[in-house]
Amino acid sequence: MTVRNYGIASSRSKSRKAHFSAPSSQRRVLMSAPLSTELRQEKNVRSIPIRVGDYVTITRGSQKGREGKVTSSYRLKFVIYVDKVTRDKSNGQSVPIPISASNVVITKLHMDKDREDILARIAKGRETVQNKSA
Repeated sequence: MTVRNYGIASSRSKSRKAHFSAPSSQRRVLMSAPLSTELRQEKNVRSIPIRVGDYVTITRGSQKGREGKVTSSYRLKFVIYVDKVTRDKSNGQSVPIPISASNVVITKLHMDKDREDILARIAKGRETVQNKSA
């Protein structure tokens, strides 16, 4: 039995259009990052939308292995900026390097009431799925 979601196009061009013209609220979810193995076991959550204040480790690209705090999230360009991940311009000025949210792992979460509610909701959903399959 196949379940179809008629609200999502399977056409490549339509999918790309939906992705690149997505509103900021959807871009937040698109810019999710996986949690580290320790956090994943502790919170029972696999990934969560990234936000300013989270500590991340870069897992891919030329900056692989670097760690730092997310200083800003640029949803329009689908990138984040990490503290101390910069390069120097020819005039000596340092500029932050844009990093894709999919190329990082969250090592420490910036917690507040809303974030705790989100984590609890996701964990509860994962538990019900695991109970049904067992």
